[in-house]
Amino acid sequence: MSAQPDHAPVPPHAPAPGAPAELLAPLRTDRRADQWVPAFEREWAAALDESRRTFSLAGLYEVVQDWQGRLIHAPAVDAFVASGYDDSEFIDMAELRGRRR
Repeated sequence: MSAQPDHAPVPPHAPAPGAPAELLAPLRTDRRADQWVPAFEREWAAALDESRRTFSLAGLYEVVQDWQGRLIHAPAVDAFVASGYDDSEFIDMAELRGRRR
């Protein structure tokens, strides 16, 4: 019999120790490098500061996972933008909520 409940949440996959350096390489070669590299470095530095204060690696993991997701999904976003899809007539949910009040 196990002492752990069956419904315990699965902890997020911990990135490898070299993950930040591995992320910087493709970020530096991306066409958005001028914006993305400084943004990643700011987020990483903030997460490091938080980690030092809280003794938690969660913020560091989150930064790595967020940027991995951005890199993975960037081609799909580029294709969407290049498709010329006009989303200017989308429904603004915040505006709709404001009208109900």
